[in-house]
Amino acid sequence: MVELSRTARLDVLVEGYVRMPHVAGTVSLVRDAGRVVVVDPGMVAGRDLILRPLRELGLRPEDVTDVVVSHHHLDHTVNIALFPVVPVHDFQSVIEADTFTRRAADGVQLTPGIRLLATPGHSPQDVTTLVGTADEVAALTHLWWTEEGPADDPYALDRDQLREQRERVLDLATLIVCAHGPAFRPSPSTPR
Repeated sequence: MVELSRTARLDVLVEGYVRMPHVAGTVSLVRDAGRVVVVDPGMVAGRDLILRPLRELGLRPEDVTDVVVSHHHLDHTVNIALFPVVPVHDFQSVIEADTFTRRAADGVQLTPGIRLLATPGHSPQDVTTLVGTADEVAALTHLWWTEEGPADDPYALDRDQLREQRERVLDLATLIVCAHGPAFRPSPSTPR
């Protein structure tokens, strides 16, 4: 596999949370090599929570070139239509308008600094987006809801697979941008 370039810029637009009955997924923006990628444009308290920080970064929805979804739960997909018809990348395909192109996500290099990994764990369809920035290799992932895990994800169908994928990501990343909480740096106490 080609080494991940350290040329991307990562901005978290919305930090996710779970405070039942309120749920928001982390929404991230990644820019590299002329591509503007939104990862997990899902549930938030209001759409302006995604659009305002985008505007503050000098971007409009029309500037987005790609969308990546970590998996197909609504809290990570419900706001895809905020963006123009662009390639939407998931675990098995690229979808653009009414065109479905089958391709496995594992190892797909969107740009020199953005790579997709198939990381089934939270769901069988999980994708982690690796982002090489000047300072970090960040993993945008749902393998962890928060820094605390949970150690036993209640949605995981295969606990061993979840553990294996967590280890894989921890071998690659210095920063975890998790699905429903602040980003964190892995430590020995990070749930495996």
